Amino acid sequence: MSKSLNRWSTSLTKFLFLLALLLPAVFAQSAAGQSQDRDGYVIKVNSDLVLTNVVVRDKKGNLVRDLKETDFTIYEDGKPQHVASFDFENVDALVTAGVAGPTVSGTTAPPRIIGSNEPLRKQELKNHRLIVLFFDFGSMEPDDIDRAVSAAQNYIDRQMAPADLVAVISLASSMRVDQDFTSDKARLAAVLRGYTSGEGQGFQNGDTGGSEGTPDTGGSFTADDSEYNQFNTDRKLQAIESIAKSLSKIDEKKSLIYFSNGVSRSGIENQVELRAATNAAVQSNMAIYALDVRGLQAFPPGGEAQSASLRGRSSYNGAGVLAQFDSNADSQETLTTLAGDTGGKAFLDSNDLSGVFTAVQKDTSSYYVVGYRSSNPQMNGKFRRIKVVVDRPDVKLEYRSGYYGPKDYAHFDKEDREQQMQDELLSELPDADVAVYLAAAYFRLDDAHYYIPISLIIPGSQIPFVSDKDKDRATIDIIGVVQDEFKHPIGNARETVKLAVDESRQVRRKNVQYNTGFVLPPGKFHIKFVVRENQTGRLGSFETDVRVPDLRKAPLRMSSIVLASQRQPATARKNNPNPLIRDGQELVPNITHVFSPEQHLYMQYEVYEPSKEKHELTLTGAQGAQKIQKNSVRVLTNVEFLQGNAKVYESPMVEAREINAPERKAAVFQLDVPLAKLRPGLYTCQVNVIDDAAGAFAFPRLAILVRAAKPAAQQSAANSVPR
Repeated sequence: MSKSLNRWSTSLTKFLFLLALLLPAVFAQSAAGQSQDRDGYVIKVNSDLVLTNVVVRDKKGNLVRDLKETDFTIYEDGKPQHVASFDFENVDALVTAGVAGPTVSGTTAPPRIIGSNEPLRKQELKNHRLIVLFFDFGSMEPDDIDRAVSAAQNYIDRQMAPADLVAVISLASSMRVDQDFTSDKARLAAVLRGYTSGEGQGFQNGDTGGSEGTPDTGGSFTADDSEYNQFNTDRKLQAIESIAKSLSKIDEKKSLIYFSNGVSRSGIENQVELRAATNAAVQSNMAIYALDVRGLQAFPPGGEAQSASLRGRSSYNGAGVLAQFDSNADSQETLTTLAGDTGGKAFLDSNDLSGVFTAVQKDTSSYYVVGYRSSNPQMNGKFRRIKVVVDRPDVKLEYRSGYYGPKDYAHFDKEDREQQMQDELLSELPDADVAVYLAAAYFRLDDAHYYIPISLIIPGSQIPFVSDKDKDRATIDIIGVVQDEFKHPIGNARETVKLAVDESRQVRRKNVQYNTGFVLPPGKFHIKFVVRENQTGRLGSFETDVRVPDLRKAPLRMSSIVLASQRQPATARKNNPNPLIRDGQELVPNITHVFSPEQHLYMQYEVYEPSKEKHELTLTGAQGAQKIQKNSVRVLTNVEFLQGNAKVYESPMVEAREINAPERKAAVFQLDVPLAKLRPGLYTCQVNVIDDAAGAFAFPRLAILVRAAKPAAQQSAANSVPR
């Protein structure tokens, strides 16, 4: 990239806003899981004892059970370590258990192990197999739910061993611990019987894109639900991370059986949470066994019997089947990653779901737990490789390859803290202690340059500013980078934002939104931002791929659609190309697309170089009537709100007869829809845009949620937030 492009790509228009909008439960759940205290000896950043499970087999594959502590030598990054703890877990030694056996405490009321800080009686868990059945009902079809529950019931009735302690967790509208660890088959069966096909919530909306090759459900166009799907995938991964952290106080190996019908990711938008989930599982000694409950699937060219026929020619040229294969493989790829990176296994494309239970029992029958205190004093968070050697020939060892070392923010000086931000920006395993979400749009400046507004949201509840003495530390550090498709950095942002302490008390109930922007040419780019709150040093990051289209090839040249619930005064700046600033007001993007009935929905989008139509005008003057030719544009637009196939509300039609942003050759539309006209619920928002002179049109769709109105007291507090 040229130097001029680097100058164009300098970060622009940085503002900090406090919004009254609360983030969805995905952030709240993540924050709650992260705030829990942990105890016990586990692989985690604030403990110096590293535990490693080692399975030893002979040449025939039989388990070796007679090794002693002196038979093991353990290395970290090539350096020998002193074995500080040693234990042998022989699950097969427990051979008696009743049909309705006791819980781990031997009482009728099971103790709180998952999500509890109570002291753990570890002796009660020794020589037991700890299994968590995790049902992800959020996107399952009714048949998937019945199949998953039936497989679990068969395991409880036929395969559950006397040494098995089983917990049951479900994720639908919220995550619930329906049963803590117990060997009571009757109790477990009762929990499973309580699951019905109505547990499915259908949060995952599936693939997005154009209408070609999508099911013909009676509507002319399909909604772009990609932002909702990114939230939902993060929600699943954060649930797994929360479970892993909750179980970290248990030294023994845990096995999580993840019942799912696939986890779809849009590019690498969910990569941060995926890495955080797998790392949390490794640190807490939990292996994930991913089970695709859809079983073996067939993809007929015209679609399955229960699905609508495909639009277009896809069913005739094979594109539809190929798209179905690609979509299925994408949804299974995340399951494979979760299993492979945590020492578990993935069970895909099989109608026999019992194999996962057999594999868990086999993998946890007998193993050694070797612990050591690392001799590496570095607190840099780098990956440390583990090697275990046994003083016996002809044996095969199974153990994890390593772990990530600790980082200590309290000992960082100014240079260390700056380096921490830079390292985190380049890290392939970023922290997710602070929840962050990022959204980007695009607006054309000219044929070669586009303005990319970027917005980040940080939950205010995760910013621990509590008193006046903290005012000098009430800051947030933000760093970001834009890379081209060759991984070359072409733009960056760096900001330290100071918050007033009085405002920070409101921040705890609100969100902090940071807006910036870059000027980029058409092409593919990768954007990553890292956020750090500077009181405890916790970090969060978000990264995504952004494609800037070349609108010269589009029949209707149209920008992104930005949704907002508020505007704020903006100071005019020279050479500021931000299209969201007009008439001294800046539109503040609503990233989550969640609104309240008392708010207005502001929408902004642009149509570039609309076609002009010729028409005659008759002018009457002193010299008589004269006819002249005039060229003018005619672009029509409005917005519809749909629930299913039913139109709930339609705004009046707006007509543009001229270019109102001549510097960009754009017809700018700013719509204002009072949401009091809509009842609380989930809507598909369809924007209708017609270039009448060219005969071109577009009907993009977005999903929005109108939530129930706040109580009067909360609404008053929200309205008092300083702008």
